[in-house]
Amino acid sequence: MDALDKWLTIDELASYIKLSRTKLYGMAQRGEIPASKIGSQWRFDREAIDRWMKAHTNASSGSDKKDLTK
Repeated sequence: MDALDKWLTIDELASYIKLSRTKLYGMAQRGEIPASKIGSQWRFDREAIDRWMKAHTNASSGSDKKDLTK
């Protein structure tokens, strides 16, 4: 992974995991997804997002999966 690809913007993350920006903003604000807020901008560590996605795939409870599809 290129060092420039380590941090994703909200638009890049939305494209990467195929969720809407609105959904991701809400999840970031509620602390439901690994995120860092720098000033007024959210940034997402690609490796942390990959781990979070894997943790919420098969091993997670049904309620967590439902949150991803809303």
